[in-house]
Amino acid sequence: MQFGLFTSAQANSGDLGPESGQGFRDYLDFNVAAERLGFRSSFLVEHHFTGWNQVSATLMLLTALAMRTTRLRLGSAVMVLPWHNPVLLAEQAATLDLISGGRLDLGIGKGYRHSEFKGFQIAPEEAEARFDEALEVMIRAWSERGRFSHRGRFWRFEDIVVEPPPAQQPHPPLWVAAGSAGSICRAAARGFNLILDQYAAPELIAERIALYQAERKAHGLSFDQMQVAVARQIYVANDAADKQAALRRQAAYTRRTVEVSRTPSSAEGAKAGSHVLAYADKVGGTEEHALFGTPDEICARLESLRQAGAHYILLTFAGGPAQLQRFAREIMPSFSRRAEAAQAAE
Repeated sequence: MQFGLFTSAQANSGDLGPESGQGFRDYLDFNVAAERLGFRSSFLVEHHFTGWNQVSATLMLLTALAMRTTRLRLGSAVMVLPWHNPVLLAEQAATLDLISGGRLDLGIGKGYRHSEFKGFQIAPEEAEARFDEALEVMIRAWSERGRFSHRGRFWRFEDIVVEPPPAQQPHPPLWVAAGSAGSICRAAARGFNLILDQYAAPELIAERIALYQAERKAHGLSFDQMQVAVARQIYVANDAADKQAALRRQAAYTRRTVEVSRTPSSAEGAKAGSHVLAYADKVGGTEEHALFGTPDEICARLESLRQAGAHYILLTFAGGPAQLQRFAREIMPSFSRRAEAAQAAE
């Protein structure tokens, strides 16, 4: 198994307000430590209008991280294409790819939070069409060195040459988060890498990986196990009481996300657009398969994911640097040794 981070960031930190920017510096320090401890990657969210000082300029913060690291893959999870001018986004992504020496993993998506659609005054019904058009423009921008024009439903560009080109060719790997069979099949057919959600049981993860692999094969595309990442929340507990307290904190934190995701007039209708809402109405549903527990308990849950075919895990730590250190010291070596043993047996 290989491990990455699935992260957010807030401008504030503890008693220091957002004007201090200390939370962003804490985020950078945390990721620098992760690289030193052997983590493969770090994927950073994009969100707007929360009132939580949550990161909104995702590629800017990843660019700062690029300057502090040398090996860590830098991922977005995800850039919501309907919010962005696709030419400007293509330029920014290519610039980050160059600065980082070709370390960008560009996660892209359609958006799911009701509060963001409302804030940007974009109809949720337009999300898929906006996503498709933006992606078409971005891929063309990265692929063509000459001038071109585009006249679409949402964007128009006349006689442009998009610069600079990215370091990775033909463009940085594109990742999407998907859960339904239809979305997984579409991701596979388009050659996207796949992020599977934090909440699904290992048995469902196995089904989704098998479907993705089969669909890639059906479209003549190769499959590599590192093209699928499974996200998981994690807390390394001292004992059962510590574990339960952490789960209660996590449930309260997740409720915030649920509230900004639901459509007030139709909570049921919002479920189709969000991974979290599919689990939110079951008590404990969003925590049921989180990696919360003692090192032995977490190792058992990771082994279940490995048996399901998941070899790349993106971890959201419910805690600070001490949690990162404990995982790297007490859990990660076991799975590194298993990988080395498997390679030796080949």
